[in-house]
Amino acid sequence: MQKINKLLVVIEPELMESLALKRAKQIAEKTKAALHLLICDKEDKHAALLSVLENALRAQGVVTTSERSWHESKHQTIIRVQQAENCGLVIKQHIPDNPLKKLLLTPEDWKLLRFCPAPVLLAKSAGHWENGVVLTAVDVGNDDADHRELHQSIVDAGIEIASLVKGQLHVVSAYPAPMLAAVEAAYPIETEYEAKYRQACEALMAHNPIDSKCFHVEEGPADVIIPRVAGELHAAVTVMGTVARTGFSGALIGNTAEVVIDKLNSDILVLKPEEMTRHLEKLASGG
Repeated sequence: MQKINKLLVVIEPELMESLALKRAKQIAEKTKAALHLLICDKEDKHAALLSVLENALRAQGVVTTSERSWHESKHQTIIRVQQAENCGLVIKQHIPDNPLKKLLLTPEDWKLLRFCPAPVLLAKSAGHWENGVVLTAVDVGNDDADHRELHQSIVDAGIEIASLVKGQLHVVSAYPAPMLAAVEAAYPIETEYEAKYRQACEALMAHNPIDSKCFHVEEGPADVIIPRVAGELHAAVTVMGTVARTGFSGALIGNTAEVVIDKLNSDILVLKPEEMTRHLEKLASGG
């Protein structure tokens, strides 16, 4: 995060408190990044709010700019401004969708995670990250090049955040239930699966050793294990990733990051591999 020079902060005027702005200020204090405030609105009726926020931040020594903009939809507006302002991180407060609406329409936050070239931080908690738990979620069962790159990015981001906030780094990975046919093996296959995943996590962290108690390798669906472990640890932020191949219509996203949004109580930072980022930047520019 120390390499990020500008943060795009999505302001939701209808909210009494902006968790996104609160988190952005905390990050800016640590990294000296500038803030660019954005209100996604077709009408220019929030100029006064932007002016108040911008002046207050500047008075606190935070370099700040702002704008009101609209391009077809909220997620498209955010992406357009992120590209125009060259923001290295998008910070937005997550507002849960009505379950019925979610069945009929793809949530805007899902679309943002799918199509935004930059990392996205969804703010969900008002708590400070300082001295907190930073949970990195990796799917070490997938060992292709894209996943290996993504895993390293997730771990690197987790290490950097933990260092910035003097927090404790944890790693979680879920492994699938084994086939019943192997139950009578001399060594239970559950133990073999867990050992395999734990070794993969330890190998990933080889150059950044952490205590074994900070590895959480458990059997079950990732969208169940990750929120449960995050809750047990009272994680301040959970770092996850998503992989897609270039050339697929819509830049298809991995399902887990979307599914856990409403289940996690922590903030959520979602990263993408470089190849996917380049592809999405090309899409965003109309190329």
